[in-house]
Amino acid sequence: MMEQNPRTLAVVILNRVEEKGEFAQVLLDKTLSGTKFTNPADRGLLTVLVYGVLRWRGYLDGIIAGLCRRNPAALAPGLANILRVGLYQLFFTEKIPDFAAVNEAVRLAKIRFPGREGLVNAVLRGARQKIETLPFPSFQEDPLSHLTAVHSHPRWLVWRLIEAYGSDTALACCKANNEIPPLAIRVNRLKATRREVLEELASLHFTAARTKVAPDGLEVISSPYPITETELFKSGKFYIQDEASQLAARLVNPKPGEMILDLCAGAGGKAIYLAEMMTDDGIVVALDINPGKVAAMKETADKMGIKAVRGITGDGTEHLDFPAGPGFDGILVDAPCSGTGTLRRNPEIKWRLKAKDLKGLQERQGKLLRNAAAYLKDRGRLVYVTCSVLPEENEEIVKGFLSENREWRLSPPRDDLFARMIEESGFFRTWPHRHNTDGFFGAVLIK
Repeated sequence: MMEQNPRTLAVVILNRVEEKGEFAQVLLDKTLSGTKFTNPADRGLLTVLVYGVLRWRGYLDGIIAGLCRRNPAALAPGLANILRVGLYQLFFTEKIPDFAAVNEAVRLAKIRFPGREGLVNAVLRGARQKIETLPFPSFQEDPLSHLTAVHSHPRWLVWRLIEAYGSDTALACCKANNEIPPLAIRVNRLKATRREVLEELASLHFTAARTKVAPDGLEVISSPYPITETELFKSGKFYIQDEASQLAARLVNPKPGEMILDLCAGAGGKAIYLAEMMTDDGIVVALDINPGKVAAMKETADKMGIKAVRGITGDGTEHLDFPAGPGFDGILVDAPCSGTGTLRRNPEIKWRLKAKDLKGLQERQGKLLRNAAAYLKDRGRLVYVTCSVLPEENEEIVKGFLSENREWRLSPPRDDLFARMIEESGFFRTWPHRHNTDGFFGAVLIK
């Protein structure tokens, strides 16, 4: 049986991400939740290697292609990931000696790919000396190729960013996407205050601070162990949620006693927050097509002491059999999207998503928004949000809806809370490089 060390496990996880389409966070959570892998340094190294390789895969593949004169796609995924993990240690970590990174990669290649260990040894040992000779394009001469190769993003996505926002914004966005994101949590205002949670975290030797914009958020700066293992989390005093996601939910502006619909609720993070903002007084109908997510949502709502959330399974693009009445006071359409605003957090999306996938997403997004409008009462609030930075999933969907429905208009919030995030167009938008949050888009519509 192969030794379960961080480098070996990193290759195993990366293989599963690439070959089976699994998500790194889920695989890491499963690996780190056991009792066989408890050394804090090893746990940290495993996480760094997996996310580091996923963030910088394009750049690492450029090195491989330049040194072994073949496209990494022509190599077996397992062999390519052995090389990527080795190269990442050489160029992106400071405390790991070069010989340790090289020797471990060669050892693993010898076990997994007998006869190819020579290739691994040659590429890794030559990388330090030859890196300066590799022909990486400059930003000034060829922004598209530079961002693709040096900042590790797929070419089609870089092209779309440049086309929509210009080269400088695309550069800032790509740089930010390769950074480690902050860990934000949302305090459950029904069970605790931010001050109380801050004090309890400090007593457990966590370092945290109030988020800069989200009024119920905290940023966890350092932690002695996973925050999900604290009694604070287990008792429902907070929920892990990026600051931009918290703000997106607040666009609905729910009031106690209202009826709210969350049309694509997922695991229920925003639906539960809506109920908290309503002091658990009213009804939040939380719909999702995935019964597993609806079940998880109910468990989380129970843990957090929320009774207003009604989780149901259904397809938001189809007719919904709600009781007769004037309709909902507010509807949130948190539409399934490319997730391109969350690449810091989910870097594997860069390599999994294809340009052709956007058409199907756009069609579903448009259907969801049009269907939601039918269930809103007059003067109610219809909020469309995504965690995408691509115009075709955001303003183009909203503008298409408004052009077909002349009685509707954009109604941006006037609350000072959103001042930095509301553009002249009236749309809500956050960016990793500007706000240090996930990239979110939002539009508030009224009839």
